Amino acid sequence: MTSVIHRVASLDLKVLPWSWPFAEARRPEIEAHFAAEQRKRPGLWNGRVLIGRDAVFAVGRLTADYFEVDFASFLSWRDWGFPDTSVFNGFGMGALLAKDGAFVLGEMAEHTANAGRIYFPSGTPDPADVRGDRLDIAGSVARELEEETGLTPADYRNDSCWDCVVTGASMAMMQRLHVDMTGEELRARIEANLARQRQPELARIHLVRSRGDFTATMPGFVTAYLEQQLDIQEGRRP
Repeated sequence: MTSVIHRVASLDLKVLPWSWPFAEARRPEIEAHFAAEQRKRPGLWNGRVLIGRDAVFAVGRLTADYFEVDFASFLSWRDWGFPDTSVFNGFGMGALLAKDGAFVLGEMAEHTANAGRIYFPSGTPDPADVRGDRLDIAGSVARELEEETGLTPADYRNDSCWDCVVTGASMAMMQRLHVDMTGEELRARIEANLARQRQPELARIHLVRSRGDFTATMPGFVTAYLEQQLDIQEGRRP
């Protein structure tokens, strides 16, 4: 599936109450699907998450509305191939970039809903990421990054812009995070943190320095973003 990348300077994401027709109409199926998934991965929790609708890109800015829904509905919508195209899965990602040019990604552990997938630290936004009536994607990225890797804002310097990678019903809002360590040093630090966790979300850490480091378990929006960034490093793009 083709990805389109929009670079923006600001994210204006309003959180509004809204009743999702898909979740209401298919409630029995959703509950049955989630129960089956819980039997496979007992750690799955039906908490609350936020997904978006009505996204508009204009003059270096993304505007969209977000609404709250149970994770079971979100998971069913995702697993069934995004049957409702009026909404999108919009989430933030911290694109960790080491000082030697290596991008640092994590492989999701077996007990998670995305087991085996390799991507940057991230997570579906939840109510803890709401400030007033706005969704704080930067705060979501910082929270997920610390939970998954142990890194805090004192450990990295973030770019001012966002690269929004739109692939079908998914929108990854990527922000480069520069870390003053080599890729190997950063991997070792994160792996040491994972070893101290009882049930870490990440199973292992991967470094990407070239297209040869891509794997089939990296989502298309991740490889699309990495291709663009590698072109920039190689001087193929401004």
